[in-house]
Amino acid sequence: MQTIAFTVNGRQVSGACTDRTHLGDFLRDTHRLTGTHLGCEHGVCGACTVLVDDKPVRSCITFAAGCQGADIVTVEGYEDDAVMADLRVAFNRHHALQCGFCTPGMLATARDIVLRLPDADEATIRHELSGNLCRCTGYMGIVAAIRSVLDARRPAQGASSSPTPAPASAKAFTGFAVSDEALGAAPRQAATAATAATAANEAGRAADRKGWSRIEGGFTVPYAADAVWAFMADLPAVAGCLPGAVLTEVEGEKVKGHIAIKFGPMSARFEGAARLQRDDARKRGVLRGAGQDSLSNSKAAGDIAYQLTARSASETEVAVDLQYSLQGPLAQFSRSGLVRDFVRRMIADFGKSVARRMDPTLSESERMKTVRLNPVALFFGVLWERVKGLFGKGER
Repeated sequence: MQTIAFTVNGRQVSGACTDRTHLGDFLRDTHRLTGTHLGCEHGVCGACTVLVDDKPVRSCITFAAGCQGADIVTVEGYEDDAVMADLRVAFNRHHALQCGFCTPGMLATARDIVLRLPDADEATIRHELSGNLCRCTGYMGIVAAIRSVLDARRPAQGASSSPTPAPASAKAFTGFAVSDEALGAAPRQAATAATAATAANEAGRAADRKGWSRIEGGFTVPYAADAVWAFMADLPAVAGCLPGAVLTEVEGEKVKGHIAIKFGPMSARFEGAARLQRDDARKRGVLRGAGQDSLSNSKAAGDIAYQLTARSASETEVAVDLQYSLQGPLAQFSRSGLVRDFVRRMIADFGKSVARRMDPTLSESERMKTVRLNPVALFFGVLWERVKGLFGKGER
């Protein structure tokens, strides 16, 4: 045992410890500074990061005895730190925390990035954060929060120093307050603007947006391409084929409404707005929307692109390309394989509903029956298919 002394959060402290006692354990057990979280205890996850002489270190693999005379700051000691004050506000604004376990270490690293790399771009921020693991947020909010602080602290240098704009469909929104720009309104300077905008959208989609998730699927309907294309322009009819979707306002190519989602433990109701862009000549369309779940305060933005291809005079293939961004507590669900399978299954069942809604031999009541899909049955159906797939790999 030996007695060590150093400064913690501006206060002189001392205590006895063994040579092998790590700084994280000493701070937590001896001084009850439990804001320093211990995760992997191998220096990998970064949750235990604290400042030692103003530099971030892993307290779980740093010996307390080696910090003799040092100046140590933990998450409890940032009250008078201007950079940390900005980061805390930004982390809250951009939903950069969820369970909070990684947050103390994440804030320490974020502070170091802001002070050491004032001109850091997104790639640099992500590289610097690679030593801090988060299993909840998907990092999008964390990166956005750090970028916002960096942008705000840069001196005014004309347009070049202004905050980097987010993708149009990922801009801030609340409920129905979604601007035309956020919904991808096409320029109207020329008669060919709609086609030009569609081409630009396709070019942007060729290289997936950073931080966005992508799911591709499709379906086939037994009707001519022209008939299917006309049906897809009827937004209320299309919404009627999607379970949980309710339109409250339709104005030309713009709609407002909400969609309820339930998938296993996840339940949400997103309210927002969307705009449909169509290229009649190429039979391609993009529905761009954004919304917010009032319960979890999660925000979503997405593009649903579809391409019609005539397989025959009476059969049309519809390819669907969904790209989306999810921020807030629900972001942890956005990339799971089970969710991706679920969405692909939903797309296929949506196609069945479209085919039935277009069937002229059925009455209106019969056509409407198919839109009442069962999310619970879908969930367990997808889960069962994955289980069968796992065990089926060994069969010959």
